[in-house]
Amino acid sequence: MDDPFYRKRKKRFDPRELLRRLLRNKRLVAGLGVGVLIAGLALFGDRGFVQRFRLEGQKAEMERKIREAEAEQKRLQQESRSLDSSSATIEKVAREKYGMTRPGESVYRTPPKR
Repeated sequence: MDDPFYRKRKKRFDPRELLRRLLRNKRLVAGLGVGVLIAGLALFGDRGFVQRFRLEGQKAEMERKIREAEAEQKRLQQESRSLDSSSATIEKVAREKYGMTRPGESVYRTPPKR
């Protein structure tokens, strides 16, 4: 029988053949190598995406600490102004911190809670 009437058999997929063809194409191999190198630097280099995300996290943490420090500073400034102007606040601090009393008063201390 004549060959043109028969179906041609499909070639089976052979990964070694594919690899051999790719390695023959030097430009493609060089382009892939450069592409992988550039992608690696873009992701993991000093100015890469991974480093950028890490630095943004550190920046957010530092901004949170700054806000907390500013709130503490405002509270301490308000307490300082209160101590400068209010005799009731001065009396309260003197009684609590230094155990001072008015004449004729007795102080009873309880043991601290455990």
